[in-house]
Amino acid sequence: MTDKPAIICVAITGSLPTKADNPAVPIDITEQIESTQAAFEAGATICHAHVRTADGTPTADPDRFARLQEGLRKHCPGMIVQFSTGGRSGAGKNRGGMLPLRPDMASLSVGSNNFPNRVYENPPELVDWLAAEMKTYNILPEIEVFDLSHILQAKAMSDAGAIPARPYIQFVMGVKNAMPADREVFDFYIQTVKRFFGDIPWCAAGIGRHQAELNAWCAAAGGHLRTGLEDNIRMNKDTLAPSNAALVTRAAEICAEAGRPVATPQQAREILGLG
Repeated sequence: MTDKPAIICVAITGSLPTKADNPAVPIDITEQIESTQAAFEAGATICHAHVRTADGTPTADPDRFARLQEGLRKHCPGMIVQFSTGGRSGAGKNRGGMLPLRPDMASLSVGSNNFPNRVYENPPELVDWLAAEMKTYNILPEIEVFDLSHILQAKAMSDAGAIPARPYIQFVMGVKNAMPADREVFDFYIQTVKRFFGDIPWCAAGIGRHQAELNAWCAAAGGHLRTGLEDNIRMNKDTLAPSNAALVTRAAEICAEAGRPVATPQQAREILGLG
């Protein structure tokens, strides 16, 4: 149990959920800004962002990322902007085409793994290039861990100076064919991170029905929380989430139950070593 502030990250859109799945999923830039502002006011201090084309197709279009970042800087002062470099939005170096915009953070998957119906490919040469771009533009990587080997790879990259000595590490749990949402596995991953990196900040994301469960595990174990419509479109089995803000409010309530205050933007930046 700890009373240190908990960062809440809101993953607002992702690449998969559509308005047919849940009308609250924000697709166009204006919707994304409005949804993020409400989530920010509810307690989120990191926005994990993907962008879409007008018809909802995932894209890595730097112009769309630029418009989104401009709106978030204006309407969510102090919020940490984290761009996704995930593989559903583009291929090859196109995945990092928005990094010259210098967001505060960007996601970095350091290895490949299986997804429900495809292989999530992160070849070493692309991982190295994305990490180098983040270093060039002074962007803090969030290491997306889908497998134990990804923690060990992050350690090797850190030792080589390719990523910071104190990266931000996030476990992604509950993806079919990848890491299950299992408490013993979760605890082992925390121990492994502490073994290799010491007391660094970490987070976990629970996919679908596992979201609230992982929020509770993180709050109790001293980690940080991720929520949002990218990962989960429901409040429960029978009810769609009305907004990203509603999911953030639930995460904040989980923090309160664990005796954790929700981090302010300034506290979140201090925890992560961001200016």
